[in-house]
Amino acid sequence: MMEQSNPADFKNILVIQTAFAGDVILTLPVLEEIKIRYPDSKLSFLCIPGVAGILENNPFIDEVIIYDKNGTQKGNEVIIYDKNGTQKGNFAFKKFIKTIRDKNFDLVISPHRSLRSTLISYFSKAGKTISFDVSALSSLYTDRVVYKSNVHEIIRNLSLLAPVGIIKNEIITPKLFPSEKDKDVVDNLLKDFKFEEYENFITVAPGSVWLTKAYPDEKYAKVINVLNEFNIKIVMIGGEDDFGLCAKIKVLCKNFNVYNAAGKLSFLQSAELIRRSKVLLTNDSAPLHLANSVGTKVIAIFGATVPEFGFYPYGKSDFIFQTNGLKCRPCRIHGGNRCPIKTFDCMNKIDETDVALKIMSIVIS
Repeated sequence: MMEQSNPADFKNILVIQTAFAGDVILTLPVLEEIKIRYPDSKLSFLCIPGVAGILENNPFIDEVIIYDKNGTQKGNEVIIYDKNGTQKGNFAFKKFIKTIRDKNFDLVISPHRSLRSTLISYFSKAGKTISFDVSALSSLYTDRVVYKSNVHEIIRNLSLLAPVGIIKNEIITPKLFPSEKDKDVVDNLLKDFKFEEYENFITVAPGSVWLTKAYPDEKYAKVINVLNEFNIKIVMIGGEDDFGLCAKIKVLCKNFNVYNAAGKLSFLQSAELIRRSKVLLTNDSAPLHLANSVGTKVIAIFGATVPEFGFYPYGKSDFIFQTNGLKCRPCRIHGGNRCPIKTFDCMNKIDETDVALKIMSIVIS
């Protein structure tokens, strides 16, 4: 029988997730469950620049430590904020481990499986460090949890709490906390687009870090052109890097009800916009997880990756388009920048009309 930890045992806890935005969102239930079990503990979260906005206003987190592992902050690899977003200091990489060690964490949990995360955990000198058995140099952790490949990532991450006596075997929806200011930004955006109050619209997130995870732009345009027959308004979303892609899709469309919001909204503002939409059309990417977090229906398109990796939408009415029966699929766990066999059948065989009709079935329901 697993030993049950006394809540008094852990007063200073660190969770490490230095991957992409979607990974951070899917780690949020871990933070919530920790705070429920250890309400008097100080809970810190270590992430990379660009994703910290997801954590704003989150009552389960006391401190955000931003680790710039790629050096984009001009040499200041570590930036620490308190729960109110006040910057507490910059640290060069050579001081990073000492900074973490001086915080005297007594529990470190790392859903991220990289060597860097393992070394941060190990050199923190925390009495208890937990990660997966497949993590790099996993023997350096005091506790290793079996990495289950056949469950959703949320359940997988929650399994890391078992060594402290927290047993959760179901999907717990991540919670996001847009502020009133975030809601005002979305109000003003929709006013700029000349939307009527409570007018139906859908959101489309066509971007992806990986080319083979992205439904081709001309196919997105064809989906939107079918929707044009039903006079459905579409708001395209994404980061600043997605603005050009969304602009290109808009040009390809005959639909005048297409609006480009890429680069105009933060993560939480995007979540609020998605919440107000009838449905989100997206690739296997972070907006999918934003939509699930705010309860909006999802239509997800999977190409190089497969739902079995554990990053699928889990809403009751969510739907996945994918091309089954391809021997080449999945080609990579994260996708890639080109199709290895140069056919891109995984995406090209997904029919645009089928996607559009599925969207319509949700909009009119």
